Amino acid sequence: MKNWIVVALAAVVLSVPALALAHGGHLHKVLGTVTDVDYPHFDVQTADKKTVTLMLDASSKITRGKAKVDDTDIKVGDRISAETEEKGGMAMVRTLKLGTVAPKK
Repeated sequence: MKNWIVVALAAVVLSVPALALAHGGHLHKVLGTVTDVDYPHFDVQTADKKTVTLMLDASSKITRGKAKVDDTDIKVGDRISAETEEKGGMAMVRTLKLGTVAPKK
């Protein structure tokens, strides 16, 4: 009986770090190519061919090179690097770096 309690207690103690890592509020990195734009969100295809939808809000910082740009400068074909934070089940963009070469029109 005592062994069962020790095993259960050890399982709880060992699972606490995993629970702490699973919480929202930390940044995720997204790299890829913009495939669709429908403000305030846009889709990005990653190198492993997964599509990720990213959301913009007033606090999103967008740059191309060192220059700040508007969200309307995001175009299909842009290569991007984004740091996102999950809020309400959505990937909210904190920082978005657009490739320095704009996509061909």
